[in-house]
Formats: sequence, C-alpha cells, structure tokens
Amino acid sequence: MNNGLFITFEGGEGSGKTTQIALLSDYLVSKSYKVYVTREPGGSIGAESIRNLLVTGNPDKWDSETEALLMYAARRDNYIRVIRPNLNEGKIVISDRFSDSTKVYQGIVGGVSQEKINLLHNFCLDNFQPDLTFILDIDVKKGLSRANSRKGNENRFESKGADFHNLVRDAYLDLASKNKKRMHIIDASKSITDIYGDIKNIFDKYIKENN
Repeated sequence: MNNGLFITFEGGEGSGKTTQIALLSDYLVSKSYKVYVTREPGGSIGAESIRNLLVTGNPDKWDSETEALLMYAARRDNYIRVIRPNLNEGKIVISDRFSDSTKVYQGIVGGVSQEKINLLHNFCLDNFQPDLTFILDIDVKKGLSRANSRKGNENRFESKGADFHNLVRDAYLDLASKNKKRMHIIDASKSITDIYGDIKNIFDKYIKENN
C-alpha cells in the first residue's frame, strides 16, 4: 500500500455506484485505511468545469471523438491534481468512473477506434490503469428509471435512450470478460446490502492476494 491503491466503479446509468462507493469507503476507513473519493468526469476544479460541458444539454451536441477528447482533458486534470498525489500519499483512491467509461461509451458504442483511445490514454496518463474495477450491472430499463428520477440537469447521457444504454451494458460485460483479473461484474439488481457484501469480499480477497 506504499504506492496507494486505485479502485474504480463502472456501469450503466442508475446502477448504484454512488451508494456502493460510500459503503466501501466507510468500510475502508473502519479498517484504518486512508481513503479519497473522486468522480469522472470531474474530481478537480478544472475537470468539474469540463464535466458541465459533457453531462448537460442536447445528447447530440458532441460527437464521440469530441466527447473522448473532453473526457481525457478532464481525466488528465483529475489525475495530476487529485488521483496521483493521493496515491503517492499511500491512500486508497476510489473513482466513480474512469478510463473504462471512455472505452465503452465513446469507443465500443460511440465508434471511436481503440487505437485512438489508447493514444489519448498514453498521452494523457502514461498508460496508468486502475488496480481493481467493479462493474455494477443492472437492467437498462430499471437503471434509467432510477437515473431519470434524480433532480438536476445532468441528464445528457441518460437522454441518449434505451437502445444506446443496452449497447453500453453489453460493452461493459464484453470488456469484463476480457479483463477478468482486474474487472469484477457485480449483480446490481440485488439488495444494497448484498451488493456491498460482494464488493467487500472481492476487496478483502484482493488485499490478501496482493500483500
């Protein structure tokens, strides 16, 4: 843990990432870990400004290439100002979304080639990757219903429609099948307590196997 640990949560809209991040953070603090929670797009002052451009407004106002560029501009700022410094202090950093979101939303579903995304990733982050990733998987109709019940105007991606989000769900499952060591699919249709139990058990196993 001298170099910290970077954990990411991924999944479709309304999958319950925020709730589970809070529960895991509380658990880690109770085990005397130092924890920092961030989100994407956002997390730093500059990245939060870019977030507003990405998550509000007409769903078609950016094409996938522009979205990817904006995502990585925000990610770069969050990485150099928030994620890396906290990892260097030996903290566990938990992020609500990270680079896998871009691989799925702008890449697999949006049509930006993996080669272009890899170039962006290497340029902005020097190939930095999460240590552990939880993918919260939920039925798209249920997830969108949850997401659309939230207050506020950060609904640009939610408004892309069920067909888009079914492709997102399939893409996450496919990505996880190719990265089984790092990525863990969590059944987000279960109770909050059961989901938390699954995540906690995977984390405990990870720590046991890597320390």
